[in-house]
Amino acid sequence: MQLKSPIIFQLWRSEFSNYSVERFRRDLLAGLTVAAVALPLALAFGVASSATAAAGLVTAIIAGFVIGALSGAPYQISGPTGAMSAVLVVIVQKHGLQGLWVACALAGTLMLALGIFRLGGVINFIPAPVITGFTSGIALIIFIGQIDNFLGVSTPGAETAALKTIGYFTNGIPAPNWQAVLSALIVVATMLALPRPRLTTHLPAALVGITIATIAAWGLGWAVATIGNIPATIILDERYIPSFDDLNTLSNLLVPAVAIAALGSIESLLAGTVAGRMTGIKLNANQELIAQGVGNIVIPFFGGVPATAAIARMSVGVKAGGVTRMMSFVHSAALLASALFLGGLIGRIPLAALAGVLMVTAWRMNEWHLIRFYIRRRLKSPTVVMFVTMLATVALDLTQAILVGVVLSLFLFISQVSRLDIVPTDVDWERLRASGYQVASKPESIKVVYVSGTLFFGAAHQLVNQIEALDSCKVLILSMRGVPMMDASGLHAVEQIWQHQIKKGGLLYLTGLQPQVHRLLERAGVTDEIGIDKFLWSADQAIRSAGEVLSTGPLRYDQAAEQLLTGDEELEEMPLGVVTVE
Repeated sequence: MQLKSPIIFQLWRSEFSNYSVERFRRDLLAGLTVAAVALPLALAFGVASSATAAAGLVTAIIAGFVIGALSGAPYQISGPTGAMSAVLVVIVQKHGLQGLWVACALAGTLMLALGIFRLGGVINFIPAPVITGFTSGIALIIFIGQIDNFLGVSTPGAETAALKTIGYFTNGIPAPNWQAVLSALIVVATMLALPRPRLTTHLPAALVGITIATIAAWGLGWAVATIGNIPATIILDERYIPSFDDLNTLSNLLVPAVAIAALGSIESLLAGTVAGRMTGIKLNANQELIAQGVGNIVIPFFGGVPATAAIARMSVGVKAGGVTRMMSFVHSAALLASALFLGGLIGRIPLAALAGVLMVTAWRMNEWHLIRFYIRRRLKSPTVVMFVTMLATVALDLTQAILVGVVLSLFLFISQVSRLDIVPTDVDWERLRASGYQVASKPESIKVVYVSGTLFFGAAHQLVNQIEALDSCKVLILSMRGVPMMDASGLHAVEQIWQHQIKKGGLLYLTGLQPQVHRLLERAGVTDEIGIDKFLWSADQAIRSAGEVLSTGPLRYDQAAEQLLTGDEELEEMPLGVVTVE
């Protein structure tokens, strides 16, 4: 048997089998364009992570090479992101940079395991409103986290963005440094004023704004805080050096590592999904998780911060004409050249200018089209889930926020699918007579009940209660064509209705059963218990059968029903939500 080559080799072969000078030219231009976009973002997100601008730059360089080489699609470009920086601030405050690096390596190991065990499809189980609310919450965290740099002030730190906001109102804000504010406003105005399409494809507005603000601050001698020294190296002095002490902190860093791994996986796979729609090339989710895992294990040893795939950079690369992962390599090489040869100039960038970049980025990262869609279409459940997740993201740990959103989505989903439509209907005897059917029974002896919805533990009580509240009838026909699925509680509800009907001296017919529902009833023995002849395809067939049975005289029951009538059958009283069926 011939062994298959690893997925990554297959991806490389498909990308580079017909590589040409023209394709390289396209990758080169796209890579340089992405580098122009990534440079200010890498610096800004490094600072936003409570690390340094140099750490953000090193992260982008290493991620571009390592993760780019192993990624699950040619368009993936990874680096520090705003969403991740929101998580890292809290980790650095609690555990310092050393704790951040340990958590990063541990998170990389978790993502690597997810990829190896082929769990990349987990992203499909996170509802869209949760992701939208989560993204909006992260945008708020980034915005709130940059208020100090925007104003040129320093205020006490806080564990969450919500507490930081409360602190501004309770403790007050120091007098702003108006020169810092002006630096930030220059960047904001530039990013908002310059058009996004074509004219700024190769010269991003963020880079233009930072350049103008830096020249103004430098030329006019403004007293503003700057990035500071950018080392001409990709191995920073402050970097992860393993020690035995790390073993003692692993238990405290497990939750932060899970948060980094969860966010990194979600953000990377979402970015790949979006870029996949743009290019028509499907992301290999498991290979992407392997790439993110390896990259985040390696990055701490260079002094960087956790990285993920970034939608902004990938979309710029795709629109600029990039065709292979060579684009990611060119982007990293350009950033490396910037660090080696332009470090002195980069170090003069005001922190307030980076705050302006981050604030505009935070505004734009909101999925405004989905927010408007939920609100305009009056979709109450998605809107509630979105806003609750957003507030939980600002007030709680990000992993907890996702959990809150998913649990709330499940609760609302269960409450929605628990709503059964139960419509009791009297038999149309005139229509039957007109069709030539001879009515031999009393009209009030037969009642048809149409049931629609999923019959499971959340809805079983509704069906039983409404059936038992109906007036007594000789024959009850449950038309269940609109029941797509049934669980054990629904199964027990049907059995309970049958027992209730038999005890009143009547019969029960079930019609229009979906195949999976019918199989469950057969497997549990309910079909044999009620009688195979009582399971028909249409209500009309059941009415005709019931009419024939009633016309022959007193009702006759099988052995199971006779035992139920005489009280010889000992029935188990089981709550509808607890029944299990093997």
